[in-house]
Amino acid sequence: MDLVRDKIRFKHYSYSTERTYIHWIKHYILFHNKKHPLEMGKVEIESYLTKLATKDRVSPTTQNQAFSAILFLYKEVLGIDMSEWNIQALRAQERKHIPVVLTKDEVRSVLQNVPMDYSLLVHLMYGCGLYTHVVSEMNKAKLISPLDF
Repeated sequence: MDLVRDKIRFKHYSYSTERTYIHWIKHYILFHNKKHPLEMGKVEIESYLTKLATKDRVSPTTQNQAFSAILFLYKEVLGIDMSEWNIQALRAQERKHIPVVLTKDEVRSVLQNVPMDYSLLVHLMYGCGLYTHVVSEMNKAKLISPLDF
């Protein structure tokens, strides 16, 4: 790992990139029972990346990050040209995020059923788009109180 660190620092990569690459390279080596990367090749890289996508269910971005770290290891540190390998790992799938949106009637119902002590705070949160911790801090700082109207 010292060789990897030295090469990353020689290329002036950021410290966070160094930490991330070291993490993924260690993870890759441990996944293959501490086999030396020189003893591994295309098949091991594909199986590792496929495992990330299927078993670990990582995002495509995370899988790409791991792949970049492995590419760096082979190309920059070990001096192995991987351009001919044509790595075909199963790609991670993008997860669909469905937003939670209330109808106008649902919002009206929620706001009407808030106890009077918290009505101003809840109306501020909804109307101004404030987060709970922001309103809490405003309340602690006595900028607002539940009795203000």
